[in-house]
Amino acid sequence: IARYAEGAIDAVYLIFNEFKSVIQQRLVVERVLPIVEVGVSEKQVARELTQKEKEEAQKAAISAGVGMRSSEQREVDAVAAGFATAPVDYIYEQSPEELFNDLLPKYVGIQIFHALLESVAAEHAARMTAMESATNNATDMIDSLTLAMNRARQAKITKEIIEIVSGAAAAQ
Repeated sequence: IARYAEGAIDAVYLIFNEFKSVIQQRLVVERVLPIVEVGVSEKQVARELTQKEKEEAQKAAISAGVGMRSSEQREVDAVAAGFATAPVDYIYEQSPEELFNDLLPKYVGIQIFHALLESVAAEHAARMTAMESATNNATDMIDSLTLAMNRARQAKITKEIIEIVSGAAAAQ
């Protein structure tokens, strides 16, 4: 945060696996800093990119397996804008800059914690799927080995019976 405040870093992005379901996770690139107001970032993006360019970028990201949260965020922002009321001028005991500087590290920490939780959930889902697959493979292997052992045992018994019958026939 200090390097960002000094201007040494222009932006901070988090890249993490987002848990969607047990069989689906996606790679997400999420901007943490700079922070922008809800709805403002989409307007800035709309002025920077044409609709065609945004669609091409989304298609390229999806084909590369990268999830884009901005489209989902736009939908949420549009719904939230419907509930918006007139802006309220709150009175703070601290200056807005002081309040922002106090809350910024907490915000960044929560975003990192959220990314870690999503990644851990995705990892557990992947492990669960892998263990289920390993269990199924082990069951199949046990079944095939049991069948092979039963065939070998049956062949041994058949051979012994043939030897006994041959010996009895030779003795007569």
